[in-house]
Amino acid sequence: MTEFYRQYLAVAVFVVAAFGMVGAMLTVARILRPTLPQDEKYITYESGSDPLPLFGQANVRYYIYALLFVIFDVEAVFIFPWAVVFDKLGTGAFVEMVIFIGILALGLAYAWRKKVLEWL
Repeated sequence: MTEFYRQYLAVAVFVVAAFGMVGAMLTVARILRPTLPQDEKYITYESGSDPLPLFGQANVRYYIYALLFVIFDVEAVFIFPWAVVFDKLGTGAFVEMVIFIGILALGLAYAWRKKVLEWL
């Protein structure tokens, strides 16, 4: 066996050992855990309130805030690398970024005008 394959064999041994240890820990945990079946354990729990039989207990406002956060978080992902190489890109990239930020500002203004950002 060459040295090249011996290194792969070492990695394979560590992978098998890792899976074996995880399996052993899960087996020991399953053997040692208490089993007290109760009906309350199987009830859906949502935001500290008891579930209702009707769908739609959560308010849509939370999802809108989450979407707005994701939109502006993605904006930061695009702006930071652009700002690092701003001097090398030229005016074309500057115009594109102004358009990009303008579109996001229009979306924020629309959400503000529709009173989506009010927490009442």
